[in-house]
Amino acid sequence: MALKIRDIDETEAPLLDHLIELRTRLLRSVFALAVGFAVCLYFADPILGFLVQPLRDAFPDGEGQLIFTKLYEVFFVELKVALFAGFFVSFPIIANQLWAFVAPGLYAKEKKAFLPFLIATPILFTAGAALAYYVVMPTAFEWFLGFGGETGGLEIEALPSAGDYLGLVMQFILAFGISFLLPVLLLLLNRAGIVSRQQLANARRYVIVGVVALAAIVTPPDPGSQVILAVPLLLLFEGSLLLMRWQERKAGNAAESESDKSEAANATD
Repeated sequence: MALKIRDIDETEAPLLDHLIELRTRLLRSVFALAVGFAVCLYFADPILGFLVQPLRDAFPDGEGQLIFTKLYEVFFVELKVALFAGFFVSFPIIANQLWAFVAPGLYAKEKKAFLPFLIATPILFTAGAALAYYVVMPTAFEWFLGFGGETGGLEIEALPSAGDYLGLVMQFILAFGISFLLPVLLLLLNRAGIVSRQQLANARRYVIVGVVALAAIVTPPDPGSQVILAVPLLLLFEGSLLLMRWQERKAGNAAESESDKSEAANATD
């Protein structure tokens, strides 16, 4: 049985009712984030251990450590870890509250168009974060540690602080996760009629330059992580163009079918 999406609500709620509903949705989202933060704070040590794993693997066996130069540094690191992880845990609820607030103001056609993007957003973000964690960070950390050794008779040893390391990990995960949302942005712009597939295809050379520049800006200054980010982004861009072409063909076939039905009805008359 096909899922039937109702059209836009016919009721005209006063502005005050919309504001009250918005406050309710925001409070529920904040409550979900607070619960996720509290749960993740309890498991902050295992979560931090998971985030530290790529650095530990980059060091030789039995070597490597994280230090803290301020007495309160590790405490705030655990708070940031809990908040970071709590947002991921509570995101489905936050997204559901956002959809529940926006959906009544959309037509059925708009709901069908918007819902796939809402579902694709966490999937693509998770894919980007996984690429950063399992591929990019181990490669980048080994490259960074390769600068250690002896210079001018002095030993150069990597002693990363817990706060700096967590900031670098969050930079990697957010940079790759947000960058992987490129198809969602392009398809939304295409659906809204702001850009067309042909315009994006004609601007391919500029997109390549922009993607390379973006990879150089949002990633640390090692060439490996920049290449690993730029290549998937270019593939996602090309995949977005293919999806746009498929949507155009689907819309064209639907228009032809509707035209044939109209001609048949006129012939019958």
